[in-house]
This record gives sequence, C-alpha cells and structure tokens, in this order.
Amino acid sequence: MSNQKIVLIDGNSIAYRAFFALPLLNNDKGVYTNAVYGFTMILMKVLEEENPTHILVAFDAGKTTFRHQTFSEYKGGREKTPLELSEQLPFIREVLDAFNIPRYELEQYEADDIIGTLAKQAEKEKVEVKIITGDKDLLQLVSDYVTVLHTKKGITDVEVYDVEKIKEKYQLTPKQIIDMKGLMGDSSDNIPGVPGVGEKTAIKLLTQFGTLENTLDSVHEVSGKKLQEKLIEHKEQALMSKQLATIHCDAPIDITLQDINRKEMNKENVIKIFKELGFTSLLERIGDADETSQAEFAEIEYKIVDELSEALLLDEAALVVEIIDENYHEADIVGFSIVNKKEKLYIPTEIALQSAIFKNWLEDESKKKIVFDAKQAMTALKWRGISLKGVEFDLLIASYLLNPSETAHEITDVAKRYGYMNIHADEVVYGKGAKRKVPSQDELADHLVRKADAIFQVKDQAIKHLKDNNQYDLFRNLELPLSFILSEMEYTGVMVDINRLEKMGQELDVQLKEIEEKIYELAGEPFNINSPKQLGAILFEKLQLPPVKKTKTGYSTSADVLEKLADMHEMIPLLLHYRQLGKLKSTYIEGLLKVVHRDTSKIHTRFNQALTQTGRLSSTEPNLQNIPIRMEEGRKIRQAFIPSEEDWVIFAADYSQIELRVLAHIAKDEKLIEAFREGKDIHTKTAMDVFHVDEKDVTPNMRRQAKAVNFGIIYGISDFGLSQNLGITRKEAAKFIEQYFKSFPGVKKYMDEIVLKAKENGYVTTLLNRRRYLPDITSRNFNVRSFAERTAMNTPIQGSAADIIKKAMIDMVERLKKENLKTRLLLQVHDELIFEAPKSEIEKLTKIVPEVMENAIQLDVPLKVDYSYGPTWFDAK
Repeated sequence: MSNQKIVLIDGNSIAYRAFFALPLLNNDKGVYTNAVYGFTMILMKVLEEENPTHILVAFDAGKTTFRHQTFSEYKGGREKTPLELSEQLPFIREVLDAFNIPRYELEQYEADDIIGTLAKQAEKEKVEVKIITGDKDLLQLVSDYVTVLHTKKGITDVEVYDVEKIKEKYQLTPKQIIDMKGLMGDSSDNIPGVPGVGEKTAIKLLTQFGTLENTLDSVHEVSGKKLQEKLIEHKEQALMSKQLATIHCDAPIDITLQDINRKEMNKENVIKIFKELGFTSLLERIGDADETSQAEFAEIEYKIVDELSEALLLDEAALVVEIIDENYHEADIVGFSIVNKKEKLYIPTEIALQSAIFKNWLEDESKKKIVFDAKQAMTALKWRGISLKGVEFDLLIASYLLNPSETAHEITDVAKRYGYMNIHADEVVYGKGAKRKVPSQDELADHLVRKADAIFQVKDQAIKHLKDNNQYDLFRNLELPLSFILSEMEYTGVMVDINRLEKMGQELDVQLKEIEEKIYELAGEPFNINSPKQLGAILFEKLQLPPVKKTKTGYSTSADVLEKLADMHEMIPLLLHYRQLGKLKSTYIEGLLKVVHRDTSKIHTRFNQALTQTGRLSSTEPNLQNIPIRMEEGRKIRQAFIPSEEDWVIFAADYSQIELRVLAHIAKDEKLIEAFREGKDIHTKTAMDVFHVDEKDVTPNMRRQAKAVNFGIIYGISDFGLSQNLGITRKEAAKFIEQYFKSFPGVKKYMDEIVLKAKENGYVTTLLNRRRYLPDITSRNFNVRSFAERTAMNTPIQGSAADIIKKAMIDMVERLKKENLKTRLLLQVHDELIFEAPKSEIEKLTKIVPEVMENAIQLDVPLKVDYSYGPTWFDAK
C-alpha cells in the first residue's frame, strides 16, 4: 500500500462545525440544510485536494461510551445537540452513500477511537493518513505518517498539524498532548484535569518532567507550593483525565483498510439528493462531467458586436453591465450584454464605452432597461460619465423582496428558482479566490448573454410573484426609485478631512501608550496585551482572578469575561478601555484612511439594499452606520466628515422615537396614541403609568427604567433580558413588563395577535407590505420558537420604520429638485438623514426637511423630526 493515501473524517465533529459556521439555511420544503451543505463542501474539498485512495467517515454511535464507566460525568457539560442539527444527520449519511463513501460507527466507542485504530493500522504499513476534524483531541495521533487537518473558523479554513507544527505550537510531542489534557482537562468534554492548571502551566510541567506520571512522581520538584498542593490533592483526577483523553487505538472494529478503498460516486444519486436539498451551486461543481446536467445547458446563439447600430438597440431590453470585483466604484467593466425580443448581443467594453449610439441608448429614459442590480450598474457607469436612465425592472430587488431570508441572490440562483437552468454560476466561469480571472472572450460572451437572457426570460414571472404577494407597489414606488438615489449618494461620497483623521490616530496612540504603561504597572511586568495567552496568564495565574471561562487554548479573555471581572481589579476597566480605543484606531481611523478615494478625497461607502430581513439599509467599505458614538473618542471621528464645498455645512435630520410611534399606530393603543398626540415625553408617561406616580414625581432613574421597558417591548424582551439591562431581579423585571401591559393593553393585544397571525401565515408584514418569513415560528425547540415569536413582534415595527425613512429619502430628493436647491443627500444612518448644503439654503432646509420627513407616511400619531447643522458631521448633532 506504499502509494496509497488514506483520509479519515471525524463525522460528528465536522457536522457540528458546519452547523455552527453557517446560518440556518433551509430548502424549499422547509428542511434545514446548513450542516449538510457545510459538510458536503468540506467533503468535496477533501476529495479534490487530497485525492485519497481510501476514505472513511466515522461517527459516534451514541451518548454512552466505555469512558462513562470510568467517569459518569464524561461530556456531561455539553448542551443537547440542537434538534435542527439532529434532523440533518440522516441527510449527511445519504450524501455519503450517494458518494459511495464508507461510514462506520461502533457501540460504546467514539469516532476518535475508530479513526485512531485505522490510523495505527495504516502507520504500521507505512501509509500516509490525513485526519479531518474540528476537534484537537485527535492531535495525539500525529506521527511521521499521520497528519491532522483541523477546521478552524468557518468550514474551509484548515490548519495542518504534523509533528513539527505541534512542537512549534505546544513545545510538545503528539503523545504528550494526552498528558497535557490530563493536567489541564478539557471543558468541552467535561474532563476535569487539575483545577487551576492551564495550558501554559501544563506545557511548562511537561517540558520539565516529560509525562503526567513523571510530574506526579516528582511533585516536590515542581516550583510553587500552591501548584504542588493542587497536583497532590488531584492526583487521581489527573490520571483519570489522561485516561479519558486517550484515544483507544485497538477498538474492536470489524473493518480493515481494504474495506475503505475509494469508489466512484453514484452521480445519479448525488444529483438527486443535491436537487432535493436545493444545492444548486454544488450541482454546478459536479455537473461538468454529467450528461443530464450538460443537457440542460443548451447552446445559445448570440452576436459579438464590433460596431453598434440603432437597429440593434430596441425600446426594451435586458442589460448586463458586468463587474466581477465587489468594489464597483473602482473596478473595470469586463463586458456588456443585451437581450431583447430580436437580438442576443455581447458588446466588448471598449466598443460599448466608445459608442455614441450606445451611450445615447443608455441615457434615453424612453428605452426601457431590465437589469440585475441597478445601483451597481448605474454607479459604475456614472464613474465613466454615463447616466443610465430608463431602468424599468431590477431582478435583484425583486428577488430580495420575495425572498428576504435568502442569502443567494446571484443571477444564477434567482434564475434557477424560476426554472431558467441554462446558466453557470459566476465562480464556475471566473474561478474563485486567487484563481479568479476573466476567461476568453467567447466564454465571457456566452456567460454574459445567458445572464441577460435569464433576466429577460424570468422578469414576467417575478412581476407576477410580486403582484400575487401584494408587493408590486413596494417594489415599483419604493425600492426601485430608492436604488437610483442610493447610486447617486454612493457616487457623490462624503468629503473627509484626512489631516484631522491622522491627528486623531496620533492622539489615540498617546492615550493607548498611557493606558499600556498603567496596565504594565499593575501587572508588575510588560507583556503583550493583545495576546489572550499572555493576558490570561497575568490575570488568572499571577493576579489569581477567578477564571470565568476556558477555551481549548487556555483562559478566555473575551469582553464578556472581562466585564464580569470589572469590579475585581483596577486593571480590568483599563483593559476594556484599551481594547475599545485599539478597535477605534484600527477599524475606524486606519480603516477610514484606507478607503478614502485617491482622486476625490471622499469616502464612497456602498449601501446594501438587498441584505437585511427587516428592510433596513446597511453600509459597507466602510460601514458608516457603525461608528461607535457612545464613546466620546468615537463620536469625535465624525469631526473628520466635512462638506465638499466652501461655505457649505453638514445638515442632519433624524426621526424622534420612530419605532415607538409606529408601535402606537400598529397596536392602536389609545394611551400610547394620546401621549404622542399631546407631545408628552413617552418615557416619562410610561414611568407615570408603571410606577403610579404624577409627572412631577418621576425620578431620572424611573425614566431610565421606563425607557428600557419601552424599547425592550419593541424587541419582545423577556423578563431575563430586562433584568440584565437594568441590573434588577427577574421577578422585578417581570413585574415591570406586567405593569406595562396593564397600562398599554393595546400593545399586549398586538403582541399576542401578531404571533398568532405569523403562525397562521408563516410570515409578518410591514405597513408597506414588506414580508418576513418565519419558518421557526412553529419549531418544537422552545428557544428557536421564542426567537421567531420575538421577531414576529418586532419586524412590523422595525420594518415599517425602515420603509418610512426610505419613503422620506425619495420624497426629499424630489423636493430638493422641485425647489431647485443645491443641497445633496449624503448618508442614511438608521433613522437619520445627512445632507451637505450651502449656508444660503439652510433657512429653507429647516422648514422643508421636517415637513417632508414628517409627512412621508400618515400614521395615527405625528412623526417628529429633529434637525441640526454645523461645519462637520460631529457638530450637526
């Protein structure tokens, strides 16, 4: 077997890793598929990259193993396998069977023991073995012939462990990994180890004494009286822990290496299960050699245009402006395609951009264009001096409105949902990662024409679907015109004072240095504050703070852990502040400087219109909605955003308590409506009702608590959540919520009714008919169902608020045009609109901006808008 390669896969570990790495996906029948999808991705990657001659997937047979006889609490701390994962394990087995890959499990033994037994057999025969796992327990099997491929974050990020890597990372041999587990334990398997001994101490002991047994025999040579005492007191526990952590390489398995030789997959069965699970992109990957799949890819006839004439460009056509780089502000257009009722055309970029006939057609409002992602096409063309007009339909926006929870919104995915199968996924044509490149002209032309053809063919079905859902008005009058405005905002960009940003970075450096020195002083030594390992050693070994949580690599020093220790040592608040400032510097100061456009000195963020399930906009590259303004230093970053012209100012207008006003309208609660109509402070009014006091007796603390209840109710907060927010008992929090619902019975009625409605329909809607589907609303899992119920309560409120501000943006741009003002809309940040305006137009803006925004939609309560302006975004607060 000398030229053979064996791959052994830890089935449960990889399934578990895939489940938590990917969002909960489900196919059109509502079956969860994320674990199966992730598992299959890893499997196919292994088959392609490793090309094994022998392969096996090992599974755990059940919860009880022979290790439980040694220690009944073994793996006792583990949470129950989520039902959503358990339901997918049979599908994973089906996928393996379709691929003709042997799988094996053995009563009373774990997958690790099966893998260990086969690995040792292979090692004796001097055969190369690769073990694929998400669990580091298997590192003990590493040898000159055995390598472990450990999946880290995500599903395809792999760390390779051979003998050298283990030595480099742990300063140990593979066999000593078991001794290390004996000393430090393993919280994930509930292996106790020796209390207070972490990875660092365990490695130090093993470097000195070699094995756990030698350490225990030489305990009086161990430095540190406290550690000696712990080792003596917990000797038996340490030995038992080593025994529990040891993989048994002589499990009574009834398979041999000859039984796991790799066979050809049953392509028909693989296609069948992939179609059943809705794995379109994976079908593509196996489809190249598949006749049934190839048969669907009928030839498509088209012309490659070398000279454009008006006769080729009709009054209505599907248009593709192809960009393969995510940053379409800077990327090249790789080609154009047009499909109309007579022609299918591919137009090379240089011909398209030099043709006056084509430019006139693109800019002619009367020539109707059907596109996919109008915002991207319009913005890319704007950078080339072309103003795309006449966009009649955007398939991306339609798909997003119809399937807001769907993450796959590429043309290929959408087309295939409507039965247009005659198209490849982009990654098949362009490759991915480092291998991504533009193919030959013929291949590119074929791909782009298929894209335009798909848009042209499925448009009518998508429009019918929107009309059937009562969402065509939402598409036509809100989302489509909004995409044109967002394109203009992206292209306009926001001017940045680079010198101010750089100065802020220098100021933060000084602050960080000062905090660093204080931390070193309190620690009694300098160390790498950003190293969890070194920080853990200082906090939990040197300063003897109680470890809150352990990870596989040692002590956890995450923010939530530090917050729990905040009152125990003066170093902790400094560490938290140090991290906040460090993030501010790297993410926001350095991050913003990186994305300033070299030609315009502006930041051109990209607004995501087809992303969130609530309908809210988000922004990326950079995310300007997330600047942490609760910190003074974070708020100051807004000083760097300035007007782009002399004698202009930044003007900001934001809705006051829009979500609570929407709640009052949707719930039809008389008291809430009355409070808003009378212009009362809603948090004071809630405090009066909940605490049964007069307005003059409402204390600042009462108002703060009422505010937490008001906003908590919007998000379906539980007594536990409210108790955490306010630092009170669950009983007190439950009383608050009960009192709130007594005071505002309309809100309680709305909450109950919307959940029932969601269970009946499977979705909820906003005031403008945006939908959010909630397949988990009938889940048998309490936590999953509860989350879906809270989402049902919140989405109509949050989604309607998002619809209102989108409508305000459209009305506002229209009004600015009508009034012939130079003012420009720059940004939308949650409930706020940011403009830049000449000082001469400010007086007019103070009247028309609130007027337009407050009348974007008519509610039973008035909408209220606050505004301010100043020389920077910071000053417009």
